[in-house]
Amino acid sequence: MAQIEQSSGGGKKKKGAQKKMSIHVDFTPMVDMNMLLITFFMLCTTMIKSQTLQIVLPTNEDVKKEQQSQAKQSEAITLILDTEYNGETPAVDAETGKTVHNIYYYEGIADTTFSTNNYLRKEQFIGNVNHETQGIRKILRNKNKEVMAEYEKLKTQWKNKEISKEDFDKAAKKNASDSLKTRPVVVIKPGPNTTYEGLINAIDEMNINQISRYSIELPTHTDTMLLRRYEQTHNETIIRPTVRAKAVAATPAAGAEASTPNS
Repeated sequence: MAQIEQSSGGGKKKKGAQKKMSIHVDFTPMVDMNMLLITFFMLCTTMIKSQTLQIVLPTNEDVKKEQQSQAKQSEAITLILDTEYNGETPAVDAETGKTVHNIYYYEGIADTTFSTNNYLRKEQFIGNVNHETQGIRKILRNKNKEVMAEYEKLKTQWKNKEISKEDFDKAAKKNASDSLKTRPVVVIKPGPNTTYEGLINAIDEMNINQISRYSIELPTHTDTMLLRRYEQTHNETIIRPTVRAKAVAATPAAGAEASTPNS
């Protein structure tokens, strides 16, 4: 409790002089109250699990080591990622305000003979429009029909509270790696001008479409041949000087002065 002490002061006092008072506050009851409150909140608090994103990670499952880099031609699909640029900055779609990422893909083995017009096709990350899958998501979902059909059933059971969240996650993971179902094997190949956003979008599509068999690799000479042919037949420019490397090279290192090249 607070106490006010009046100092008497020795000697004679002048007429009209104010009396000096000192205030002393005892904080002991407040400390006791704080400890009681802390104890109360600790006992009454309900601990909840942190909400994290469940990602379907690529696995080798029970495949033999020599077969881990092999896949059936009917199941394989290769995605070559690219980002459009305006100068040295990524191009942005005027309607959506999102960066424009292109995906050039082929199914099975690359057709280097160019005997068909479908040796390389182009899509984008569009997602769902009016509850219908579009873009590369539609292609991947059609390749993984059996797994997605079972996944939708499990999701409905979870929404109807027929199964718990833990049971749903466990069943979904088992369903995604079910070797008895026809499942795609996706090879993601980021091009030199692809931004990190483009790569993350591709991995997101693996998770959304419950694809557990995928890998990330660099484009090969065969991929360059396919892109060159696509440029010629569609009058587009895909393979160009590495914009990102030029931007990095044009930026002086920290603490260094920019210098001009000798003529």
